[in-house]
Amino acid sequence: MADAKIRLFVDQPLERGKPVAFNRDAANYLFNVMRLQRGDRLLLINGRDGEFLAEIGEAGKRAGTAEVLELTKPLQEPPDLWLLFAPIKKTRTDFIVEKAAEMGARRICPVQTDFTNADRIRQDRLQAHAVEAAEQCGGTYVPEVANLAKLDQVLAEWPEDRQLWFCDETLAEAQAPKLPDDTGRAAIIIGPEGGFSEREREKLRALPQSVPIRLGPRILRADTAAVAALALWQNQFGDWA
Repeated sequence: MADAKIRLFVDQPLERGKPVAFNRDAANYLFNVMRLQRGDRLLLINGRDGEFLAEIGEAGKRAGTAEVLELTKPLQEPPDLWLLFAPIKKTRTDFIVEKAAEMGARRICPVQTDFTNADRIRQDRLQAHAVEAAEQCGGTYVPEVANLAKLDQVLAEWPEDRQLWFCDETLAEAQAPKLPDDTGRAAIIIGPEGGFSEREREKLRALPQSVPIRLGPRILRADTAAVAALALWQNQFGDWA
C-alpha cells in the first residue's frame, strides 16, 4: 500500500473492523521512533491471518491502538521445509535464522553436534530475528525457531515421511548423488564450523530418509551453505519453481 510504509508483527488476532492494542515496545517504535500519528496507516501481520491494512486510532508514548481496515494479502504458507543447523558465532547464527525466514523455511531447528561450540541459545532472540525478517521481506508467515536439541536425539525421533538433505562436504564429485525426488516434506541439515564428526556422518548416512548432497567444489562456511542449500531446494521443489 502506497500510504502504509511500515509493516509490523503483532501477536494478536487480525480481523477487519477489530481494534489492535500496541504494547509499550511497539508503541515506542511506532510513535517515538517512526513518528506515526493518529490517522496514519500501517500494515500488520501475525503469522496466521495474512496481512492487513490498519489505521492508528490512539498514539501514546507507552501504548496505542489501531483499527484493522482490510485484508491486503492472504496467508501464504511456505513449503514444508525445515532447516537444521549447528549454532555458530552469534552474528552468523542470527544471519542464518534471518535468511532462512526470508527464503521460506517453515521451521528452523538449531542442533547441537559433536563440534558445536555453543551449548545454549537465546531462542526468544532468534525468534525475534525471524519475526523481523518476515516484516522486512513481505512474508505473511513467521517460521518457528525451535529450542536447541542434541543431534542424536533429533535423528532418533526423525519422522519417517520427511526427507533429510545431508550437506556433506566430504563427498567427492564422483560420489555426489543426483538431487533426490520431491517428497513434499523435507529438511536440510548444515554442520558446524569443522563439519560433522565421522560418528555423526555414519548416523546420518544410515538414516533411511537421509540423502547426502554436495554444494559445489568449494567448502562453504556454515552460513553460506545454509543459504545455498535453501536456494537449491526452493529452485527445484519449492515456491520458486
